[in-house]
Amino acid sequence: MSSNQLTLAPAPPSEAAERVRLEVREFLAQELAAGTFSTHVDTWLSGVDPEFSRKLGARGWLGMTWPKEYGGHERTAMERYAVTEELLAAGAPVAAHWIADRQSGPNLLRYGTEAQRKEILPRIAAGECYFVIGMSEPDSGSDLASIRTRGTRNADGDFVVNGAKVWTSNAHHSHYGIVLVRTGPPGEGPRGKHQGLTQLLVDLSLPGISINPIRILDGGHHFNEVVFDDVVVPGDMLLGTEGAGWHQVTAELAFERSGPERFLSTWPLLAEFGRRAAATGDPAQLAVLGRLSSRALALRQLSLRIAAALDRGELPDIPAALVKDMGTTFEQDVVDEVRRVVDVPASLDSPDPLGRALAESQLHAPGYTLRGGTNEILKGIVARGLGLR
Repeated sequence: MSSNQLTLAPAPPSEAAERVRLEVREFLAQELAAGTFSTHVDTWLSGVDPEFSRKLGARGWLGMTWPKEYGGHERTAMERYAVTEELLAAGAPVAAHWIADRQSGPNLLRYGTEAQRKEILPRIAAGECYFVIGMSEPDSGSDLASIRTRGTRNADGDFVVNGAKVWTSNAHHSHYGIVLVRTGPPGEGPRGKHQGLTQLLVDLSLPGISINPIRILDGGHHFNEVVFDDVVVPGDMLLGTEGAGWHQVTAELAFERSGPERFLSTWPLLAEFGRRAAATGDPAQLAVLGRLSSRALALRQLSLRIAAALDRGELPDIPAALVKDMGTTFEQDVVDEVRRVVDVPASLDSPDPLGRALAESQLHAPGYTLRGGTNEILKGIVARGLGLR
């Protein structure tokens, strides 16, 4: 797979994507009418519902682009995009499987052994196996290469892991983590610390693993600290090549940063606000709605182009960083702009759906520009990719 600059070809029209979009809308309408879920903000991170994930797996809407031999369905990235977009727009509870389907599965397809793929990928595609991201660490800030969690080979060839990871979303509900550890010393020069890093496929039920909650402002629990205390990870759970962890992580981040979840976390708020603005005809509200809608459309076009690039076998890491930077800024701006022009108290207990969506959005907003890489780091990635630094 090749890396692209910012120029991407437009996404081609896809009749197959529009067909599956209608199928998903019908399914979601039925589930909402049956009361199996209710619409909320930021549900790709906070909405854990294993039964809902299994329903999606049974309909072939997980592992969509993967080979059939691993439980996939060999459909296009554009079809997958249509499914994820509809789920996000509806505020459906997709957090259980989200990371596994979005990036852990593709990572296993690219770097995993045949045994790892056959054991794990069909379970992800069925909506029955969930993953966490083991990258960020306490005290390392946005400098991912400064991690201190170590994996040391023992006499049996296994890895003994010690250290901690933070912001591991839904680790308390998950089965595995793909964990970045230092297995060798850094090299010389400014990029030397990128050497000696390795990804391990870690079963979160192993002895020596502690999962501690990190609660958000309303007491909600989806973030965690995961502590590793002499955890023995079998040698055959090495993911890819020992020492090639930095290259593998940067490839993985293209999947993490480019999807519609990077600008649709607050879509339920924007949709409710749009209905309110249309009903009132208030000029200030309509002006805000116009500004936000135009930005959402532009972000969607860039994200769609990235999905099309993935279909072509490209690795659009720089455009992905741009989507994440601009998209999460947009999500926070939605909260601020709506709050400025509506006279609705933000409350989780409000009888007004706009008030509830506004409260949820405000509580989750601090994380939008942090998770998946801070926006300052992402701007640096884009600048480096364009030769500006």
